[in-house]
Amino acid sequence: MAYYVYILKNPDDRFYIGQTSDLNKRLERHNSGKVFWTKARGPWELAHRKEFPDRSAAISEERILKKLRNRKAIEARVAQW
Repeated sequence: MAYYVYILKNPDDRFYIGQTSDLNKRLERHNSGKVFWTKARGPWELAHRKEFPDRSAAISEERILKKLRNRKAIEARVAQW
């Protein structure tokens, strides 16, 4: 089973970073108001994604991205994908 790190973007140009094994289902949850942080900030669209062979690798990359906390740094990291 593949796992993904994903970055969502909303019309206000905000990012949301997460990881999942099912991108379509997860995006649907974000846009249907079932995820607390994103429910009042949508609609969301998939801006970037990267596939990983296992969940631990995806979680590691997600943590790196979330620690960056700077749009330029996040975009530079994603450009390496």
